[in-house]
Amino acid sequence: MSKVYILVAEDDADDRFLLETAFAEKGYGEKLTFVENGVELLDYLRNIKYDEKTNQHNLPGFILLDLNMPKKDGREVLKEIKEDPRFKKIPVIVFTTTKNEKEINRCYELGANTYVVKPVGFESLLQTIEDIRSYWFKTAQIP
Repeated sequence: MSKVYILVAEDDADDRFLLETAFAEKGYGEKLTFVENGVELLDYLRNIKYDEKTNQHNLPGFILLDLNMPKKDGREVLKEIKEDPRFKKIPVIVFTTTKNEKEINRCYELGANTYVVKPVGFESLLQTIEDIRSYWFKTAQIP
């Protein structure tokens, strides 16, 4: 079985560092793979190679997706991921600072699996990451 990894689309270097630090502090084994915008995210997914040993593509366990990124924002990327038969089953967790009800509804309409507002403090980030991992790796059944 391929090693589980998490694909993170985040343009802010400080937020990337905080996520890396949170995962390291908790001792999680998943590799974090970072892309900085929507174009890079889609390019990354389209370039995933087929694994002959497992007879499948090594897709991420889930995607943490920021909405407000350059080149192609999270909304556009979310729509493209969920319309593509190769990628639509990958859980996409919108992970953003935007907490507008219209925006939340729009993301769910576009196919988001979960919408999480980024926590403010580091301790809150640790708990949020624990909750997300616990749900997507232990609780949820993913085809």
